[in-house]
Amino acid sequence: MKSHLKTLAFCTALIGLTSCNANTKKQPELYAEHKVEQTVEHKEPNKQFIKVALLLDTSNSMDGLIDQAKAQLWDIVNELSYAKCGNQKPNLQIALYEYGNDNLNGDEGYIKQVLEFSDDLDDISKELFSLTTNGGEEYCGQVIQTSLNQLNWGKNPDDLKLIFIAGNEPFTQGKVNYKDASTNANEKDVTVNTIFCGNYMQGISTKWQAGAELTHGDYMAIEQNTKTVHIASPYDDAILILNKKLNKTYVIYGAKGERKKEMQAEQDNNAAGYSKANAVSRSVSKSSHLYKNKSWDLVDADEMEEVVISDLKDDALPQELKGKSATEIKSYIETKRKERESIQNEIQELNEKRKDYVSKQKTESDNGLENAMTNAIKAQAEKKNYSWK
Repeated sequence: MKSHLKTLAFCTALIGLTSCNANTKKQPELYAEHKVEQTVEHKEPNKQFIKVALLLDTSNSMDGLIDQAKAQLWDIVNELSYAKCGNQKPNLQIALYEYGNDNLNGDEGYIKQVLEFSDDLDDISKELFSLTTNGGEEYCGQVIQTSLNQLNWGKNPDDLKLIFIAGNEPFTQGKVNYKDASTNANEKDVTVNTIFCGNYMQGISTKWQAGAELTHGDYMAIEQNTKTVHIASPYDDAILILNKKLNKTYVIYGAKGERKKEMQAEQDNNAAGYSKANAVSRSVSKSSHLYKNKSWDLVDADEMEEVVISDLKDDALPQELKGKSATEIKSYIETKRKERESIQNEIQELNEKRKDYVSKQKTESDNGLENAMTNAIKAQAEKKNYSWK
């Protein structure tokens, strides 16, 4: 009997250590001796998510903010790709809202959900690049409440659920009180982080700091018109060559395969429009576990059990696979998978050298959107026992 108790105690301790947020989970209770003898059902661990809702002011004065978001998206994604929750690498979902734009519906508070929670990084990039600015009324409390109402935040206590709201008008504007929105955020275990675009003290006086404190979030002030500086490295050209090879490992299927493949190339071009170094950052993101395309790529779809190869009709397949047997298609996909993994590993190895080089070239940290967001995410993730390698 003692050996059974020791085994159970060891298992309980192990679960506590490997759980990302162990202190929120109830430990099993022993009421009688026969409880120890029961067979324990083993379940797959819950998959953890980092869920980020980005609420961007798109009024006239916010061109610089939108520009930073476009230019720094891939650096933010890359930083999040290094996160760990115990031995697991959490998934990432990003939602996007714009507010404060005259082109939006005034009856709905000049607020628009641009993208619900999505793990499709190409879609996120596409929607960011679609944003334009125009004068309007900025209702912070209402856009926070809208995102809380509309998005599927889930109930997993290990998920890291964050709102980042950026703008430059008083936080108190609009018919929805930010304090009420904060109460609702706390109920959903969502942390609100505020980014004031302007003077730090002005942000405090206009209640942006207060808006963050109510959910134990971070208040930050940035200079939104500062241009993003991308540092070139000796490894950039090699990574970009590998990115072209990586693109050739994608095997389209279904009605939207061709269109999504074209979007992948478009977002490569959008990233390159800022600098070669930014294109490199996107290439690194594409080599991480966060870049998955199961809705249009057969390699990802097969790995993630999105499709049954034998069920696919010829008209859903690319030209090179039409008329092939299920066995031949599986063999082709496996070849592409191995090729992709090899290329991704090469990119990751080069990126380690690139990161080291770039860190030595930086003379000082900036106060841009990327820096504000990643610092806040790391600090809040630490509270749930997330770690960075």
